[in-house]
Amino acid sequence: MISLPAHDQRPLTVSQFTQLARQALEQAFPLLWVSGEISNLSKATSGHWYFSLKDAGAQVRCVMFRGRNQYIDFQPENGMHVEIRALATLYEARGDFQLNVEVMRQAGLGRLFEAFEQLKSRLAAEGLFAAERKRALPTLPQRIGIVTSPAAAALQDVLTTLKRRMPGIPVVLYPAQVQGEGAAQQLARALARANEHAACDVLILCRGGGSIEDLWAFNEEILARAIVASAIPVISGVGHETDTTIADFAADKRAATPTAAAELAVPHQEDLRMQIQRLHQRAGRAMERQLHNRAQLLDLTARRLRHPAEKLALNRQQLTLAATRLQRALHDGLANDRHRLGLTGQQLANARPQWLRQSHQVDRLQLSLHQALPHILQQRRLRLERLASNLQHLSPLAVLKRGYSIVSRNNGAVVEHASQLSPGESIQIQLAHGSADAIVTNTHDT
Repeated sequence: MISLPAHDQRPLTVSQFTQLARQALEQAFPLLWVSGEISNLSKATSGHWYFSLKDAGAQVRCVMFRGRNQYIDFQPENGMHVEIRALATLYEARGDFQLNVEVMRQAGLGRLFEAFEQLKSRLAAEGLFAAERKRALPTLPQRIGIVTSPAAAALQDVLTTLKRRMPGIPVVLYPAQVQGEGAAQQLARALARANEHAACDVLILCRGGGSIEDLWAFNEEILARAIVASAIPVISGVGHETDTTIADFAADKRAATPTAAAELAVPHQEDLRMQIQRLHQRAGRAMERQLHNRAQLLDLTARRLRHPAEKLALNRQQLTLAATRLQRALHDGLANDRHRLGLTGQQLANARPQWLRQSHQVDRLQLSLHQALPHILQQRRLRLERLASNLQHLSPLAVLKRGYSIVSRNNGAVVEHASQLSPGESIQIQLAHGSADAIVTNTHDT
């Protein structure tokens, strides 16, 4: 709230009053939209715009500074109906009430933009703009279809670009109105006709730039659904680079301009020529490599190839040599076998007396073993009895039989010293025969 001076204070100066009034206005009225007709428009050399905004019952002064009006995409004129987003304020130097304009648009555009966003959101939610739905453009189309007005300048741009990039490619025009009432329906029917004929590999939907009202036919739902239903890929080239329509989102490919759409539709003949030349060179090099490899293989095969008579003579020679080697091997083998057989027989004859001696020695060792075995067993039995006697003397049970006992605690630990026990503690006493439980009443250290 603006604080005003009390009645007993001095009067405000005019500057103080206008300053308070400006502050009160700016606090009371935030940024808001106002619609009306432009009048008394003046564009100063500083770049600022001064005008009045009026309707049938009132008018208000307005100013739009250069930093704001440079973003306006149209030229305002007297008598033009506009909508402004402005801040209510007071020009203190003259005491004039005015609106400082932040944004200006032509009247009705707000509703169009709102309708555009609503339709865009709804169709996107249905999946009409999904990337996986969009089809790839043909690499080398055989015929191009164009959906536009025969009188549109965009048609000449497209035809000129197609002729420059791919002369002689057939073009089919599907005429339709591109602006005004019923234009969207005509464009949708033209797309349907193109699909019925099925004579083209790709369709270009295009028109030149314009205001949002001029391009509104390309923002209609009927056209968007016709694009999606097309069995032929569709390129959208509508308006300028900054223009965006619903048709752009629905199309399989969006181009910034009609000329760019034509460039997307067909490759450049020079690019194709260079590509063919590169492929030709690669094919030539591959063929040359194959010829060289085949020539080397032919030379190698020729060196290995012999006349049949020469090959037969060589085989006959190898066969004779093999027969000679076989006969020699058989003769040598038989002689070696006879020699080894004679040696083996001699060894067997020499070995017979030795075998008899070893047999007599085994009999003598067996007799000695039978005689020594009872003596060895007697010695082992006596040693075992001595060890058992020694073990009996060392056994704790033998000590217990002499009147001693073993005292242990509840945890099983053997008590060796009286200091390990406490009065009242339970203990176990192991005797030679049986055991007893006891309670410690007192302990004595020795």
